[in-house]
Amino acid sequence: MEKTVGMARRLGFGLSREVWLVQVGVFLNMLGYGAVLPFEVIYLTEGRGFSLSLAGFIIGVIFVAAVVAAPFAGPLIDRVGARAATAGAGIALAAGYAGLAFAHTPTQAFVAAALAGVGNGVLNPGQSTLLAALTSAEVRHRATAVSRVATNAGLGIGVVLGGFVAAYGLSGFVTLYLLNAITYLIYVFVLVAVVREAARPEPVGGGYRVVLRDRAFLHLALINVAMIAVGWGVFTWVAPPYARSDIGLSTQLIGLLLLTNTLAVVIAQVPIAKLAEGRRRVMMMTLAASLFTGACMLVIAAGANANAAVVLLAIAWIAVGVGECFHTTVLNPLTADLAPEGLRGRYMALVGFSWWIGLAIAPTLGVPLLGVSPTLAFLVAAAVSAVAAVSALWLERSLPNNVRLTPQPGGHSRAKMSSARLRATD
Repeated sequence: MEKTVGMARRLGFGLSREVWLVQVGVFLNMLGYGAVLPFEVIYLTEGRGFSLSLAGFIIGVIFVAAVVAAPFAGPLIDRVGARAATAGAGIALAAGYAGLAFAHTPTQAFVAAALAGVGNGVLNPGQSTLLAALTSAEVRHRATAVSRVATNAGLGIGVVLGGFVAAYGLSGFVTLYLLNAITYLIYVFVLVAVVREAARPEPVGGGYRVVLRDRAFLHLALINVAMIAVGWGVFTWVAPPYARSDIGLSTQLIGLLLLTNTLAVVIAQVPIAKLAEGRRRVMMMTLAASLFTGACMLVIAAGANANAAVVLLAIAWIAVGVGECFHTTVLNPLTADLAPEGLRGRYMALVGFSWWIGLAIAPTLGVPLLGVSPTLAFLVAAAVSAVAAVSALWLERSLPNNVRLTPQPGGHSRAKMSSARLRATD
């Protein structure tokens, strides 16, 4: 019997049935969203006849609404529970994307986009808090790793499938939006009918005032802004247009380069989560930021060497993907460990807010800088991630001893020895 239980745990990566059900929901959400994502502007312009600028504003509303909703998500999660908040976010997203499917006027599209944006602002911190509540501290990094694999696999498959459906014109676009809405509703059903969240902890007084007094957490959030701006933002909105206009790559080739990033995450995330066990979290963050710095320098080198440009860019995007794996192995689990249970929703909401800020910085500042000087744009990005790497090392001084290492399930000797060495240096 003990052997059977042990095998089940190994096959399940040490995660519970509820956690795996949430991960299935994550995959389905990203599958639907990935099918819609590349065609949002095309649908609004070609399918509904909106101008390009109006379509851009409608998509922008989704991001603005998410940024506005994120701080309010924290108190909501802490009061009603992560499962209920996440389910509510899924319903809002389903309604928003179903509304976009039938939006014939700009007003209808703006309302639907705002609803979807609010859902996005609540879904991510709610989901992160739920996973933290469903897992023990020693396996949270594993749950995060599986979630990242589910996210990237869903997005990648969704983009491919969406291209085939979108080929049918307006009816295809409407189908994609409705299927996206259905995936959110399936997720809500799983959360309500199957997942059993643990009892909510006692509320903690002080709210965001307590969070903002946590210097270690604020330091972590600031590092996250810088790393998201470079690792996610620059290589989503700055590097692709540079590869197209300055290096002269085709859109198909750029798409394949982006695919290498997704594949790198899918392949490397779980092994990196295992590798991080028993090791210093700040070193994982520093390594991630260093990989982002190196990737920026490779992009500069690609611009100066046309013959090797594709190879250099492929290595850069793979390096970013691996860096993302190190970064996400640390971020949410460390945030959950720093947060009092009654304030975990607020902590996760502010981490989510820092993601949105980082994502906003890249297109807002990076794209105009790209027009001034591509080399300068990527040098600045490299410098930002290099500063983040050094700052991550400083972070350890403010972290409590018991959260400095990525937990190692089973308490193997390496983790114990590392903890002893950390205590000896204090």
